[in-house]
Order: sequence, then C-alpha cells, then structure tokens
Amino acid sequence: MAKEKPHINIVFIGHVDAGKSTSVGRLMFDSGNIDENQMRKLKEKAEELGKGGFEFAFVMDNLKEERERGVTIDLSHKKFMTDKFEYTIIDAPGHRDFVKNMITGASQADVGILVVAAPEGVMEQTKEHLFLSRTLGVQQMGVMINKMDASKWSEEQYNKVKEEMTTLLKQVGYNPDEVPMIPASAFEGDNIVKKSENMAWYKGPTLREQLDLFKEPEKPTGLPLRLPIQDVYSIAGIGVVPVGRVETGTMKISDKVIVIPARDGKGITGEVKTIEMHHEQIQEAIPGDNVGFSVRGIGKKDIARGDVLGHVNSPPTLVQEFEAQIVVLNHPSVLTVGYTPVFHIHTAQVACQITELVKKINPATGETLEEKPDMLKNGEAAIVKVKPTKPLVLEKNSEIPQMSRFAIRDAGQTVAAGMCLELIKK
Repeated sequence: MAKEKPHINIVFIGHVDAGKSTSVGRLMFDSGNIDENQMRKLKEKAEELGKGGFEFAFVMDNLKEERERGVTIDLSHKKFMTDKFEYTIIDAPGHRDFVKNMITGASQADVGILVVAAPEGVMEQTKEHLFLSRTLGVQQMGVMINKMDASKWSEEQYNKVKEEMTTLLKQVGYNPDEVPMIPASAFEGDNIVKKSENMAWYKGPTLREQLDLFKEPEKPTGLPLRLPIQDVYSIAGIGVVPVGRVETGTMKISDKVIVIPARDGKGITGEVKTIEMHHEQIQEAIPGDNVGFSVRGIGKKDIARGDVLGHVNSPPTLVQEFEAQIVVLNHPSVLTVGYTPVFHIHTAQVACQITELVKKINPATGETLEEKPDMLKNGEAAIVKVKPTKPLVLEKNSEIPQMSRFAIRDAGQTVAAGMCLELIKK
C-alpha cells in the first residue's frame, strides 16, 4: 500500500462576499478534483436559478437551501490532493449567524486561507475572522486577494490591500513575512491553479502551489494523552466501544487509562484492550486519529460524550473554576456577571456561570483597556472568571492548547469564543 500523504485541515474564511466558495470550487475544478460532467450539471442548475457564474460556488454549497439563497450555511468537507498533502477543505461561512460554523471550522483547521476582495480590501469581518483564527489556534495563514479582475488586475490596488493586511496580521499576532498574499480571480481562474497572464507583475505562487508550501502540522504526540469521548456504543461480542478523536498524546494497547469525570465525577480506570480505525485493528493511536476502542473495566453506564480519556499517570484536569480570554461575537444585548450560557468545550456541553469580568482587553494586541468592566458588548475581548455548573475537563492554553478552546452558545447563537488561561483544579 502506498504511504499515506500527511493530512492537513484547511479552512477558507473571510467576508461574506469575498468569494470563498467560488475560490474553493475553482480550485477543485481546475485541479481535476471535479469532472466536467459534474461541473456542467452545476452550471445548468446555476443558470436555471438565474445565478449564472455561481457554478463554482455550487461545488461547495451543495445544500438545496443554500443554492436558493446563494449563501454558504453549512460546513462542507471536501478532500483535495496535492503533490505533498491530503487536504480536507472546511469551507467556513462568512455570514454573521454562521460564526458558530466558522468557529467549529477554525478550531479543526491547521491552515487558514483568508479571502479578501481586492476592490473592498479589509472589512470588519476580515478582522474578526483573523482574530478568531488566532484565538482558536490556526497556526498557518495565507491570504488570497480575490476579484483582481474587478480591480483591473491593478498591482497598485494589490499593494494597497497587501499593506492593510500586513498591519492587521501584525496586530493579531501573525508574522506577515510568513503569510503569502496571492492576487487572484476565482471567477476568471487566475492564480488559483493556472498562473495568471493578466498579472505578470506577480512572481509568487498560485493558490494551488502554495498548498504544497505550507508546513506539515506537528502532531502533539509529546503532550499527555487526551481523547474526548464523542459517543459510546455497545457492540455484540465486543462490549462497550467508546469513539473519539485523539487530540494529544498517544494511546497504545494495554495502556492503563482513566476516563474523567465519568458517572461519579471522580473518574473510572481500566486497561485498553483493542483500538480500531477505519475497521482495522491498530496498535497505537496518535493525534488526529478517529478511533473506536474497548477498555477492560469500563461499562456502558460509566462514561458518556464529553468525558475525556487520559493515562492514569497524567489524568485529564477536572476544573472547579477557570480564567479565560474571550471575544464577544454575537450577544443580543450585553454580557454581565451572573450570565450562565452553555460552553462547548471539546465534545462537552456544560452550562457555566461567568463570575467575574476581570478586564477588557484589546482583541488584537491583548493590552488592558479597562479593569473590572460592568459589561461586555459585541466585538469586545476580555479576561473573565468562569464556574462550571457540573464536572468539566479543561486544560490551560499554555499546557495543552488543543484542550483549552471553547465556544459559548446561547439560544441557538454563538455568543463568544475563547480559551482557558488559568484554572483551579477540583
């Protein structure tokens, strides 16, 4: 069997009209990942809906409702092979109420491509998405300055947007020297896969070439084992089979493990008997592996979704309270002390109370703007203290960043996103 290519999750982000879906569709089509036949069908469908020219976006927006509205709602996952890597493309929506998906997308992504429209340049959402990507741990970024056709292929306009982006990247904490900025037209197909004849002044890589230039993400195998449980099945003849994705560390057969908080809140221990991935038995699971496994000594009623498995000698951390950095995205009014929304942390969903607003900070630089504010509004970032209403596993961003991030949801909206900075163990 040929050696598998390293896998990278990539998310396309940016303002709603910057052309993300079209870029992704064009990338898939021009690189031969979708055939003419599929494309023709999409084209006919687009024209029938009076949206000629949208067929590339349709590649990603394959939900009926989206086609009719012409916007991206869901996260679509698509495989994309390059010479070096196997990419999973997570197309993150740009619309306001879709920020939850954007968060889910970004928190799984190793690489982000921020799509900016050349005529408009940096928009409010561009800043927000970039800050979110940073807070949620997207390590590598690329910028695609799209719709260059609408700016008459102007090098001057490209440089202007490039300058705006450089300032923004610095503010948020990315090194602009490491972030490629590719002038492109997804609509015309310039610099997506094919080199542009309209922009001879640009000597850098196309989007497709850039995908082979990103670095393979390092797997956090050196960190303690953390495997959040997604589901627990009972399989005849095997017994209890928990399923989940290894976030950090490694899990081997006959490892002594503990699942926390488990039913009693104190955790339950056992020994790993078997590990299975893609219906094949494996000896060891590493970060990124989605596995099913069986553990001697653990019953169906003992564990549930949201519990976390680790080794007995460095068990997952159960928190009594914690301090977090959050950014408020979409609160209906203002966020104050006493507010108790649902925190989505790894696979857990736990109501947590905000017990103190420690300080308001500049979302881009982290500097303190105001100590002990009365309230927080949309777009504001802060350090807050939080108390979970029931047992919860969480880690510090400085120790196990993969287990420190969360989204805050309330009444079907994502209110805020953040990460844990400090914690008090239970």
